[in-house]
Amino acid sequence: MKAQFEKINSKQSALYAFVYEDVEFDAPWHFHPEYELTYIVKGKGMRYVGNSIQNFEEGDFVLIGANLPHCWKNTDLHIGNVKSVVFQWNDLFLGENWFQKEEFYQINLLLKKAAKGILFHSYSSKKTAKRLMAIIEKKPLDRLLSFLQLLEELALVNSIELLTTTSFSPNLNLKANNRIDVVYDYVEKNYHSKIKLDDVSTLVSMSNEAFCRFFKKSLNKSFFTFINEYRINLASKMLIETNKQVSQIAYDCGYESLPFFYRQFQKYMNCSPKVFKNQYLKMNS
Repeated sequence: MKAQFEKINSKQSALYAFVYEDVEFDAPWHFHPEYELTYIVKGKGMRYVGNSIQNFEEGDFVLIGANLPHCWKNTDLHIGNVKSVVFQWNDLFLGENWFQKEEFYQINLLLKKAAKGILFHSYSSKKTAKRLMAIIEKKPLDRLLSFLQLLEELALVNSIELLTTTSFSPNLNLKANNRIDVVYDYVEKNYHSKIKLDDVSTLVSMSNEAFCRFFKKSLNKSFFTFINEYRINLASKMLIETNKQVSQIAYDCGYESLPFFYRQFQKYMNCSPKVFKNQYLKMNS
């Protein structure tokens, strides 16, 4: 599975909208000049946007800016088919410089923020999924007008999260993106074991020093920071979806030292595993 520049077939319509259904999300780490709005109807796993790595599940609603690398990958905690609703469009969506018109002022601000990736917290509901499906099923002009109305609403939402750090700048080199995708797949398959720098460097045909520099330059974080983020995100998911003891979860996520696991969990989640689980249970009781 190789990373690639994705060419989107949008010649027939200003807005390319579709429903994706399969046994898994199999798109590699990729980028394209089109904006992308994706709603997860079914599926769980890890979402990668720029240098952001987070859990995703049903209701995940994200706006991706032009040429911002991204992908969704399932984890072994998810069993079953996946489904998402996707909208894609480019800067010539409504003609040249359309977003600079007064009528689209708010949408223009939204699309500028999308350069960092946007997660919409307040749109996670079955009602949203039904609305998006209904937009897709409309006739072309009605679909376009309904989608513009949706963008206007999203532009006024306050409860959003910018996904990438302010210092992140996309690396649009195809060879580099291919290497990142290979690393992502390797970590996904081996997070529960000891991951050695030698093995990963060899996998992408680089020396250890060259690989560390490459990864830091590509994602603005070290490779071992990335591994810990991945493992802690997965551990947080296991805490709320399983009845396993914390020590077992730590071991399952690749941590050989329980004190080290606790320190990493505190660092990335700003609380202990016990507090994290209790807060979740309290919010969902």
